[in-house]
Amino acid sequence: MKTLIITCCLLLLGTSSIQAQEANHATQRLRNQNAQFTEQIVKVADSVYVAVGYSVSNVSMIVGDDGVVIIDTGMMRGDAERIVTEFRKITDKPVKAIVFTHAHGDHTGGAAAFLGDERPQIWAHENFGSEARSWTSGNLAVQNLRGARQAGFKLPPEQRINNGIAPVRYPKRGGAVFAAASNTDPTHFLKGERQTINVAGVELELVSSPGETNDQLFVWYLAGKVIFAGDNFYWSFPNLYAIRGTPNRSVRLWAESLGKIAAYNAETVVGGHTKPIVGAGEVEQVLTDYHTAVQFIHDKTVEGMNRGLTPDELVEYVQLPEDLASKDYLQPFYGHPEWGVRSIFNGYLGWFDGNPSNLFRLSPKAEAERVAKLAGGVGKLMESAHAALASDDNQWAAQLADHLLAINPDDKNAKQVKANALTNLASNMVNATARNYYLSVARELTE
Repeated sequence: MKTLIITCCLLLLGTSSIQAQEANHATQRLRNQNAQFTEQIVKVADSVYVAVGYSVSNVSMIVGDDGVVIIDTGMMRGDAERIVTEFRKITDKPVKAIVFTHAHGDHTGGAAAFLGDERPQIWAHENFGSEARSWTSGNLAVQNLRGARQAGFKLPPEQRINNGIAPVRYPKRGGAVFAAASNTDPTHFLKGERQTINVAGVELELVSSPGETNDQLFVWYLAGKVIFAGDNFYWSFPNLYAIRGTPNRSVRLWAESLGKIAAYNAETVVGGHTKPIVGAGEVEQVLTDYHTAVQFIHDKTVEGMNRGLTPDELVEYVQLPEDLASKDYLQPFYGHPEWGVRSIFNGYLGWFDGNPSNLFRLSPKAEAERVAKLAGGVGKLMESAHAALASDDNQWAAQLADHLLAINPDDKNAKQVKANALTNLASNMVNATARNYYLSVARELTE
């Protein structure tokens, strides 16, 4: 018996050591992603410059004959003013036009810093702001809470590594995460599939490209063979579904848009975040893989749906092929394939997973009371939750804690179990948004 106990203890120690190594590896991988947004001004072609890392999104400048065109403006005015200072070291020509790739405030919030004595043309898709309008019309204040959790805005600096595709920033208190001044509203709109514009001698093609948002567009600058892809591309698996909650993002249309971007044979692609990719060969490879990965997630999910698989079954069924899953630019630092799978199912079929047992489910409390009875009482259920936590079975510990909290929402012991489980899950998580969400809710449970 003594030998058996010693053996079990050694096995537990070995397991704990492996789990600790995995946690350190995940954390280091996420830290390594910081290199993608080191502050720098990158010249990607003649007269084309990209400010990386100064804000949470990239800001680009194309220098024309008698002025410049700015593509996206960053999230906050302070960051944008720093970018203006750097751009002014290159040229003092006035801003003649601003192009928004989409309406998210991390791409539009700094626009006021680029306004001069003469208001520039401000271009955007005709559906500009449609996503935000759907929140406000539905009075969905909960989206702000979930957005703050996803971004880690309520976490102390020591708990935030990055946001997967962006450096850490804390927005001003009281302001919306995605907002811009009214005097920076668009003045000109892309209507239809594509449109060519000429500002300050700079000829640009604006192309509708629904993906992360329905108001997304990309910009093609033929003279420099540069594509500005907006948030349909960055150095991470794409955020096909945002856990803060969004209207459905059509993965099918996102894949189509990536196919359009890849067809331009660009020599540089500037994503909405992370470093630009320069060189025709690398651009072709990255965009081809990116398009293939998104198309695969869509098509394989539909295949599984047609076989009658539920979302929980689909996330096991749909696995990226290893040759794609191993690519650095398809790691789940920001988006995650599983979230895309669930979003595709919901977008096509809605909430019902096809299992009749789920048509009229028991309430969380009613189910929890039955689970507790099965376990031998609430005390036994609590023991099982602690045991799961002790064995580092953190997902199960969190779910058992949910049952306990459904029975008694004020159970401090259950709150602590869940908080500890979420903190442990965060330590093994390479996805920044999931990590931030875990840690944010853990703090809410215990503070």
